[in-house]
Amino acid sequence: MKLYRSFATVGGLTLLSRVFGFLRDILIAAILGSGMVADAFFVAFRFPNLFRRLFGEGAFNAAFVPLFAKRLEGEGKETARAFAEEAMSGLVFILLILTVIAEISMPLLMYGLAPGFSETPEKFDLAVLLTRITMPYLMCMSLVALMSGVLNSFGKFVESSSVSIVLNVTMMAATLIGLWLGYQNDPTAGVIQAWGVFAAGILQLVVLLDGLRRNGIWLKLRRPRMTEGMRRLIQLGIPGVIAGGVTQINIVIGTVIASMQNGAVSYLYYADRLYELPLAIVGIAIGVVLLPDVARHLRAENHEAVMDSQNRSLEFAMLLTLPAAVALAVVPTQIVASLFERGAFTASDTPATAWALAIFAIGLPSFVLIKVFSPAYFAREDTRTPMIYATISLTANTIGSIALFFLFRHLGWMPHLGIAVATTLGGFLNAGLLYATLARHGHFVADKRLKQTLPRVIAASVIMGVVLWVVADLLDGKFKPPTPEFERAGALIALVGAGFIAYVVAVFATGALDRKQLRRFLSRKSPS
Repeated sequence: MKLYRSFATVGGLTLLSRVFGFLRDILIAAILGSGMVADAFFVAFRFPNLFRRLFGEGAFNAAFVPLFAKRLEGEGKETARAFAEEAMSGLVFILLILTVIAEISMPLLMYGLAPGFSETPEKFDLAVLLTRITMPYLMCMSLVALMSGVLNSFGKFVESSSVSIVLNVTMMAATLIGLWLGYQNDPTAGVIQAWGVFAAGILQLVVLLDGLRRNGIWLKLRRPRMTEGMRRLIQLGIPGVIAGGVTQINIVIGTVIASMQNGAVSYLYYADRLYELPLAIVGIAIGVVLLPDVARHLRAENHEAVMDSQNRSLEFAMLLTLPAAVALAVVPTQIVASLFERGAFTASDTPATAWALAIFAIGLPSFVLIKVFSPAYFAREDTRTPMIYATISLTANTIGSIALFFLFRHLGWMPHLGIAVATTLGGFLNAGLLYATLARHGHFVADKRLKQTLPRVIAASVIMGVVLWVVADLLDGKFKPPTPEFERAGALIALVGAGFIAYVVAVFATGALDRKQLRRFLSRKSPS
């Protein structure tokens, strides 16, 4: 398998998904804004979406893929298929029980998901209703995740990387239906959105079932049994999901605390959606592709190839992540105003969202580094160590979010920014612990090429940041109303284009990348 071509496949489809995601969020912001209905829907969407991120974007595969790959390479396709069917049956059984319990006890769960909503009974009841509608989505996405892991182990990444496109297009359709029916910033608009999430889960499952069929793989439901393989999957899976999903769990914790400030859930959601574009394109592509690649090289005892894959993954990640982080931190107001400031999303919502985005952007490299370092543990069937570090990070993030939320509120600052600061610091803590342990055991050693490239990428990103600052100042006032929509879009395109050109020129000028290296970067195969 060509490692970078796989990165490009997953990253490219994820980029397409995020483009649709932006269009979806622009529509939602215009229809729901940051009021009661928006807060209630985002909480309802956050809970099952957490499971989508945990299961669908690499965390579940941390446990499943190494065990499936071991059987596939050592015992053959039929044995691997039998293991996948056992895992699927157990997953369906557990999640069916979990879904039923959640549906019945949703009012009690809401006190944990959004305790601040209890002060507004109407918002609380709406959040309960919407979460009950979206809850079955987690069942669909868990099955999608397992099927994606099977396809990924065979080197098939298209279907698993396309399911988010289905989600975004379906939710866009739901938003347009609500608008067509005349519902704007109305509880019924939130209900329509929630049913859109439900429908998207069914459609995503259909896409993966078709992908298995077209690749000659078919999984059947069995009677759930606690086999030795299932015991090992559970042993690895629980800490693997916690470790691989730490960033998303941090965000959920932030949502719980943010429910105590009107509009804060929405501000953090919109900011989260923006900084997740580079996180998804780079981090998820690496997390999905690198794990089976490293696992395969470890099975072959090719440690040189393992080290090379990790170095190139980190190089690829920073080449794309650092400029994105700088851009989001330097011009967040212009980006937020251009994309969201219209309809129910007012001028007062822009700075609250932009400041949160800038703080999240500072932590973006750490969130991607977690995706780079984690597969080195998971491929060795060590999910315990990342889980311990994730728990440390979660604890620090929770304490920090609570403390900074009330400190910022006492100081008269926007309280939700304290949550963003704590989330960013928690990301660096987790990434630092993962790297330190890998380095100590000799499982990650930066090679000469990586040591030369990283400082040059930093320099190129700084140059790009200066250009963005200057261009944004020249176009000041063009990004928000009353400037016509066409001009606002043109200003944003000009800003992004200027930054892109500046970075490309700076990357080649500093020597972070040259034409020969670019050709190797795109076509080179991992050592075998």
